[in-house]
Amino acid sequence: MKLTILINCPDQAGIISSVTNFIHTRGGNIVYIDQYVDKESATFFMRLESEFSNALTYAEFKAEFKTSLAALYQMQWEVHKEITVPKMAIFVSKYNHCLYDLLSRHSSGELDVEIPLIISNHEKAERIATQFNIPFYHIPVTKTTKKEAEEKQLDLLAEFKVDFIVLARYMQIVSQTVIDQYPNKIINIHHSFLPAFAGAKPYHAAYKRGVKIIGATSHYVTADLDEGPIIEQDVTTVSHTHSINDLIAKGRDLEKIVLARGIKLHIERKTMVFNNKTIVFL
Repeated sequence: MKLTILINCPDQAGIISSVTNFIHTRGGNIVYIDQYVDKESATFFMRLESEFSNALTYAEFKAEFKTSLAALYQMQWEVHKEITVPKMAIFVSKYNHCLYDLLSRHSSGELDVEIPLIISNHEKAERIATQFNIPFYHIPVTKTTKKEAEEKQLDLLAEFKVDFIVLARYMQIVSQTVIDQYPNKIINIHHSFLPAFAGAKPYHAAYKRGVKIIGATSHYVTADLDEGPIIEQDVTTVSHTHSINDLIAKGRDLEKIVLARGIKLHIERKTMVFNNKTIVFL
């Protein structure tokens, strides 16, 4: 049995030795460990992977960890089994470059997830879902039907037992109702021009200003639009020789790469959210 343990708690002496000794005395072998202390908040963070060759069960480990350590150090903690493959739902609108990229990476084995369904407010992506043999659900969204649409979405997510959601250029604002059901489990991607170049044509506005760097940001979704905890970012340089179409193409390439990286960090349990920022273990 292999377990991944995520911990955060008030910083104090003895946490690392207590955790590692706990694992050792139960026949575990630590194969990865990393920790970080946020000095401003005096908070300790740890990610640890351990292998067990004895008969200790997952339930027994969790119960003993809770009573022996978690209460003592006031821990917020999670334990995950290696064999657990998360289920990822994809939401998409008209732009399909991120959708194609994620489905291709999944088909090649790069993303260790199940994709039980794709949800879209447009019918355009149905042929892509059919191509990859993934169930597709068209749920139109308008101002008057938004609540009803989200109820249908949540019903589907519950039916397919979805663990987290990826907004692969889903051009709708996700309400607090959905966010509350999936806290820090909705991943979005957007270009890096915000907030300087907001609106429908940010690349056109950036081109007119002669920007020299463009980029993309993947983040967890919160009630504050495009201001959730950042998971991954990247940039590339441009110059006066690049056209608007060049900027758009480079931006979309970055969106695909940064979204895939963010998803991989999430499914590998390498991210922890604290005070609207992420601690990312590499």
